[in-house]
Amino acid sequence: MPAGFLKHPFMSQHAVDACDDSAMVHAMLAFELALAEVQETSGAVPNGVSQQMRSQLESANFNVADIAEGIASGGNVAIPFVKQGRALLADELKRYWHQGATSQDVVDSALMLLLKPRLAALDALLLRCCSAATALMEAHIDTPMVGRTLMQQALPITFGVKVAHWAIGLEQSRRRLSYIELPVQFGGAVGVHSGWDVLGLEWMDALAERLGLAAPVLPWHTDRYPIHALGSALDAVAGAAEKIALDVSLLTQTEVGEVAEPSAPGMGESSSMPHKRNPVRSAMIRAAAKQVHGHTSVLINAAAQPLERGLGEWHAEWAPLIESALLVEGALEQVAVLLEGLEVNPANMWRNLAATGGGIMAEPVARLLTPTLGADRAKAVSAEAAETARLEVRAYADVLADQPEIKGIVDADALRKACDPALYLGSSSAQVIRTKKWLENN
Repeated sequence: MPAGFLKHPFMSQHAVDACDDSAMVHAMLAFELALAEVQETSGAVPNGVSQQMRSQLESANFNVADIAEGIASGGNVAIPFVKQGRALLADELKRYWHQGATSQDVVDSALMLLLKPRLAALDALLLRCCSAATALMEAHIDTPMVGRTLMQQALPITFGVKVAHWAIGLEQSRRRLSYIELPVQFGGAVGVHSGWDVLGLEWMDALAERLGLAAPVLPWHTDRYPIHALGSALDAVAGAAEKIALDVSLLTQTEVGEVAEPSAPGMGESSSMPHKRNPVRSAMIRAAAKQVHGHTSVLINAAAQPLERGLGEWHAEWAPLIESALLVEGALEQVAVLLEGLEVNPANMWRNLAATGGGIMAEPVARLLTPTLGADRAKAVSAEAAETARLEVRAYADVLADQPEIKGIVDADALRKACDPALYLGSSSAQVIRTKKWLENN
């Protein structure tokens, strides 16, 4: 598969490099060496053995290609890795290598080690995105724009409150991800530390501390809550990023033109149409998010696993889990640049507010006219005047002022105010202030 063309562009390139085959080998080795160290501390391994192992294996060259080839016969990467590691050790050390562990202990713990720095990177990116969103929403706290429901013009809002919702989505998903624990895995063949009795649980806790991972209550070979929780939390971040990209892409349409993605040489160009400036960042974010949603489905459907070891379910988790993290990180890198450099066009927002000839203000006008005309007639008059304003390209307030049922009866100043979108923004500005306080307090 041409991964460099079809998969990696949607991921964080730094994260891709940090999670390659060699990194997985390094993470598995870290688990095995830490296991030897905690066993030595308890007296199950002679003094000095763990350091000898470290000296011999940290400088050894593991053959990644051979390990990959060996997966086909064993079903997971730990089996050929353990074999190769044992072969690289001096004869007197071989018996202490991988003692009391099983393949799933190695793979699950290694995956947690790979993901730990990725979660830290995601938290930093989310904070960066939230900061950029906060600056945007404050700058446009009073910038009126069209609020749209079912893709149609509805009532005025501010651009600031739209961004506030983006910021809340980012922060909520950040907080959810921050609660995720990455537990060590250590249970042995059937999850009960066979042959080691209570030492097994002691080793499990000591391993967690040494590796900087969480200590689970019990080994979680077929209790996949940690994976389910992490996968769904990553999906929540992807959803928050996708919401921003979807809104931005709709607002960048030529006929709308209310925002534009940050410009850069060659960014958004078409292979055949020189005039185009495509919302490429939004497309990249949405493409990454769609893939994460698919991966999440795999992880959720693998949550129930049989007996003491999954048969295909566990194996199915590996790629979707790592790829989800890499895709989310890639998406957030794009979101950060997008929000930090988003071009906002208030003039086009005002233009679009007037696109219906003032009809977007028909609701407040109807409310003003109801005490005089009654609800049904007020609604009809406000709608008819909006259509006339659109067809004759006249100001909505002027058309209303000429209506015989209104002229001289309804206060002209009140009528003109009812037609002003900037005076019908509801709690938009208050919501921005409320959001800013919430972000600052969390």
